[in-house]
Amino acid sequence: MRGLKKGSSLFLALTLLLAAFLAACSNENEQGSEGGKNPNNEKQVEITWWNFPNFQALDGEVGKYEKEIIAAFNEKNPDIKVKLEMLTFEGGPEKLNVAIATNTAPDVIYDAPGRIIDWGKKGLLAPLNDMMSDEVKNDISPALMKQSMVGDQVYMYPFNTGPFMMAVNKTLFEEIGELDLLPLDRPDRTWTVAEYEKALHAVKEKAPDVIPSGFYAKSVAGDQGTRGYITNLGTSRFLNEDYSEVAINSDSGVKGLEWVVQASKDGLVAPGAASLDAGDHNDLFLQGKMAFAINYSAVLKALFEPNKSEDFEDVLLPYPTPDGSDPKLEPFLGGLAVFNNDDDAKAEAAKKLVDFIVNDPEWGEKNLIQTGGLSARNSVTGLYEGSEYEYSELARKFITDPPTIADGYAEVRTFWFPALQEAILETKSAQEALDEFAEKANAAIDKAKAANK
Repeated sequence: MRGLKKGSSLFLALTLLLAAFLAACSNENEQGSEGGKNPNNEKQVEITWWNFPNFQALDGEVGKYEKEIIAAFNEKNPDIKVKLEMLTFEGGPEKLNVAIATNTAPDVIYDAPGRIIDWGKKGLLAPLNDMMSDEVKNDISPALMKQSMVGDQVYMYPFNTGPFMMAVNKTLFEEIGELDLLPLDRPDRTWTVAEYEKALHAVKEKAPDVIPSGFYAKSVAGDQGTRGYITNLGTSRFLNEDYSEVAINSDSGVKGLEWVVQASKDGLVAPGAASLDAGDHNDLFLQGKMAFAINYSAVLKALFEPNKSEDFEDVLLPYPTPDGSDPKLEPFLGGLAVFNNDDDAKAEAAKKLVDFIVNDPEWGEKNLIQTGGLSARNSVTGLYEGSEYEYSELARKFITDPPTIADGYAEVRTFWFPALQEAILETKSAQEALDEFAEKANAAIDKAKAANK
């Protein structure tokens, strides 16, 4: 009996020892799979990072590059677990709206000022002032910093940029013998509306199977392209300088939209533009079916390259103006923001991820190049080779203040494309369409200003 008890005690001890060993192995595997090795057994903080396809896909796999960022981040921060979720440009905005409404917002988002600054005004984000020294802020142009702040609070860490402009199929103009119609021999490539029209007519006459230029008015996507195109065609502002009301319904703004309407009737613009969206417009250009695209940048050029179904050289051009004066180009700006989810530990961990993505000595530059964009910092140049990147750097001087940070802009933009549709379909004159847009947009701005006080 005594021997049996001794054997039972030994068996029990071995069982407990084995259970403890298996539990330790299980914990080590779990830490390794979720956030990298955690040698100091520090408590892990779990954060979520939601990202649009801002980085070029690695090996054709969306999200693969982001996973490499996380793995590198975890080597330096094993106590932080990062859960990645990739968003699409089509469904991502609505998914974010639902998450915010249900208090399930991510901790980190890589997006653009249009949404980020609106969230900042609503008190949904954590300020990033403690991450940005005066040296960093002074190295970023005022136009870009203005898009990253609400008052004196920084809510977006600016990362990659590049002015939005046009693109042309240079190969097509070489083939039809009309390359000299493009302003490529001018250092700043500025040109007049009349010169642009001459190039469009050359395509129509000598390459009848190719659509001269594009336009789209089906949805809000890519609205910066239609804004930039029309405001420069007529040398107008979209909103006034203090963002308090619409300015595009001025005589010069109406002139720009009237040009689009007339060009549509003359066969110089893609047919059915009222029912085309930005994606349809891009496809026509990337398939070699359209000579000019109206929504392009160094960033988009890099992102679009794998989608080309025809081999041609796409070259950046500024929007034409009536007298060939300097255009006013809205900047593309990508940056990172941290949601305030009432958890200080998560917020600090999220800031560490943001800082790693933007400023890590090895990965910061690598990440920037993977976006295909220029640095938001003026001192960081020469990352790429090629004339188009050199021109994009030069075109920074044309950057103006965009309307996307105006109070209520998220609602304002929803009234823009219906106005374009009405003008193109000629159910309203350009003046009537823009006046109606102004009335609705101004009401939205006033409502948002009152709500944000």
